[in-house]
Amino acid sequence: MDKQNIAMGKTVAEKILGSHAGKSLKAGDFAICNVDFTFGQDGTSSIIIDRMKELGAKKVNTRFCMVIDHSAPSPSEGVSRVHKKMRAFARDYEVPVFDIGCGVCHQVIPESGQIVPGDLVLGADSHTCTYGALGLFSTGVGSTDLAITLATGKNWFKVPETVKIIIKGKVPKGVFAKDIIIHIIGSLGANGATYKAVEFSGPVVDKMGMDARFTVCNMVVEMGAKAGFMPVDDTTLNWLKPRVPKNKKINPVYPDKDAHYCDILEFDISRLKPQVSRPHNVDTVSAADKLKKVKISQAVLGTCTNGRLADLKTAAKILKSRKIHRGVRFIIAPASRDVFLAAIKSGIIDTFIRAGAVVVAPGCGPCVGTHNGIPANGENVISTANRNFKGRMGNPDAFIYLASPATVAASAIEGRITDPRKYL
Repeated sequence: MDKQNIAMGKTVAEKILGSHAGKSLKAGDFAICNVDFTFGQDGTSSIIIDRMKELGAKKVNTRFCMVIDHSAPSPSEGVSRVHKKMRAFARDYEVPVFDIGCGVCHQVIPESGQIVPGDLVLGADSHTCTYGALGLFSTGVGSTDLAITLATGKNWFKVPETVKIIIKGKVPKGVFAKDIIIHIIGSLGANGATYKAVEFSGPVVDKMGMDARFTVCNMVVEMGAKAGFMPVDDTTLNWLKPRVPKNKKINPVYPDKDAHYCDILEFDISRLKPQVSRPHNVDTVSAADKLKKVKISQAVLGTCTNGRLADLKTAAKILKSRKIHRGVRFIIAPASRDVFLAAIKSGIIDTFIRAGAVVVAPGCGPCVGTHNGIPANGENVISTANRNFKGRMGNPDAFIYLASPATVAASAIEGRITDPRKYL
């Protein structure tokens, strides 16, 4: 390491990976790191279990859980076999499993208080980057890599370069976190941050609630990023306080003032309109008011991107005392049981049902395309999910548009893609 690199400050990614490797690291370095927490879901855990047995591992050497969320409740006999296999592994290896109805992995794991700022987390799911909203390094890996981590407690990492994204300006009416991250992805492209970490900052970020921060970090992988980070502040700590055990120490990690970034980008969103990702790429972005001729057959509110309480509240305000269009099926999936209960208590679920929507079990719902709302050929769907690739919802001949909860709710009322500002 040369003198220039020794003197240079560090990014959040460099600090977290360095602390878990037990040595100073800079972008581009390779290291073996101790991993704090791991998980698998019902789409990936079967292979994890098989690889653990092939490795001859008798115990799990890192904190681990499994979540049954992608196909919950089971839609087929084959999926039921996978669920049974997961429950048996959880029993034999004495690890927890969040069973059907608990919710989406990317909501129930943060809610459970098992991960805190500064942690290193690996998940057998590509949207594991969501947890960066808590100021920790989290990234998705394949099932075999996850099994190796379970068996050894470690894995290898290449320290990513970091992009700093500053979001500023006055947030316009009708613009939400989903609009902001879709706009950024549209600007940078699907490969705009490949194998990089992203640090978000700026006055708009500082004012975001935790639900919004999870939304933004959830989608950094859609521009190729390895991980995303939100600043650890009072908003973060207040969210963690009732969830994390009192004896668990929280050590926030902050970037150095002289940290080196491969790029620093500023986004002024003062004039941003509600955004929509068009089929079949997340980075193909238009303003919602440019797509008003697009009729929809189905609307989806939920997923690991926008199934949290703030998202449901936003949609409910628009749907209050209104009905969804007679030609639209509106499917709503709360992100977790806790979110579902809070929505029931506040009257949100009552609003949805009276409007004509259907509420399904907490979980991934129709997002992955295994059940709960597979569209027919040629149908247009508007969803709060994070991906609109061909076949994502189970039918390669359908068309998926991505938008905020407000835009999805407004579109469900009118039966076509609708700018939500008229309802706010």
